[in-house]
Amino acid sequence: MSQQTSVLYDVPGPRQRRITLISSLVAGVVLLLGVYFLIYQPLDDKGQFSMELWGPLVDPSNENFSLVWDRIGLGFKNTLTAAALAIVASLVVGTLLAVLRIQLKSLARRRFTGLATPLAYLLRGLSLLLSAVTRVCVEVFRGLPVVITIFFVARGFPEFGISFDTLWYLTIGLTIYNSVVIAEILRSGMEGLPGGQAEAARAIGLSPLQTTRMILLPQSFRIMLPALISQLVVVLKDTSLGFIISYEETLNIGKQIIGVLGNPIQVYVVIAVLFIAVNYSLSKLAQYIQRRLSRGRKTAGTPAQNPPPAALTAQAEGAGSN
Repeated sequence: MSQQTSVLYDVPGPRQRRITLISSLVAGVVLLLGVYFLIYQPLDDKGQFSMELWGPLVDPSNENFSLVWDRIGLGFKNTLTAAALAIVASLVVGTLLAVLRIQLKSLARRRFTGLATPLAYLLRGLSLLLSAVTRVCVEVFRGLPVVITIFFVARGFPEFGISFDTLWYLTIGLTIYNSVVIAEILRSGMEGLPGGQAEAARAIGLSPLQTTRMILLPQSFRIMLPALISQLVVVLKDTSLGFIISYEETLNIGKQIIGVLGNPIQVYVVIAVLFIAVNYSLSKLAQYIQRRLSRGRKTAGTPAQNPPPAALTAQAEGAGSN
């Protein structure tokens, strides 16, 4: 067929395209009017666009400009530091926890043939017990609000004589919550793979741990990459909960600036732009990694070209010399 048609819907005609275009324009105009009358005009009437409020943030000649941005820069650096530490720790702990849960589930199904019956029952019971303990820990820490986890870490550790900087309390609290979420993401990814892959690995003599490490886990990372990136964005945003332990992250410093200058809308707009820029960069990084992984799979699936036979190579070289 020379003309390709859609089986899902009819291609809109000229009249329908005109209606769609006009409707879009009308909706855009209505939206702009709504923004002007409901947002811009009330804020303008209250002087929220005056340079007295925006000057410390956008005017380098303002006497408070350098001080404000020094404080925002410090808070943003603290936010990125806590987020980076929590992201790395959550990925490591979450990966280990996912592998542990998969291995315990595999051990719980084994019969331990070849061992004495009491020892086989003991090993199987121990596997079931450890599997239940890890599942309870996952459900408990995943169900707790992050702010409560951070609070108990910051208040509980000193009770046992363990004192850290507030950065580490925040990092540990974020890691506890996000590592169990990442573990569940990776575990569901591994369990969602076709069962024939694990069976083929066992057929060629790989142990359950080797099967998980070499076959299941790499595919789970690739398949669940969008969910992992979404969770890493959550880690970055959750650093704002450090205010409960007086950690000087971006929002906490923003509150201090607002207390002095009295411009909450302006400060929060700037902080929101900073967070949006970082989160957008993370999403673009995820898309880049996905494209690279997809390109790698396609390249790996391309059959290698067979080298020319030696006789043809020699003949070609002889023709070239003549």
